[in-house]
Amino acid sequence: MRLFRAIPLKTFDHLTVIGLREWIALPELGVAGLRAKIDTGASTSSLHATEIEPFERDGQRWVRFNAHLGSVVQLRHRRCEAPLVAIKTIKSSNGVAQTRYVIRTLLALGDHVWPVEFTLACRKAMRYRLLLGSKALVAGQLVVNPGAAYVQDKPVSPASLSTASGAQ
Repeated sequence: MRLFRAIPLKTFDHLTVIGLREWIALPELGVAGLRAKIDTGASTSSLHATEIEPFERDGQRWVRFNAHLGSVVQLRHRRCEAPLVAIKTIKSSNGVAQTRYVIRTLLALGDHVWPVEFTLACRKAMRYRLLLGSKALVAGQLVVNPGAAYVQDKPVSPASLSTASGAQ
């Protein structure tokens, strides 16, 4: 006796599959070879940053910071500047609210390049220096295979990505 009728699973050809961890680049910041943790439970994306200093340039609000790119074992960082998009209060996974600066910059994952908003936060205690949240996944038309990691190829150098995407 058959209790249910098998209905084919839906597939979406326009979505790109990624794993729980992926290599990314931030071409406008000159950053390549950064490991990202994909977190579908986080709305916003976050970049490990220290020495964050807001400033003005041509009447616009900007922020200057050290982006930490290496692992706990191999430390490296890059001094970056980006236009300030907003200042938000974010509730972290442990329930503590923090005020964070928000920037928008191009993100490259595989052969996709699109603008993503990042909060700047100290992620020193975290294994991954960059967290990619659900808003970035939706904007990039990505779906996550939780059983996979590093599905996409490493993005090419930041300079060629920035030029190819039309960024200045």
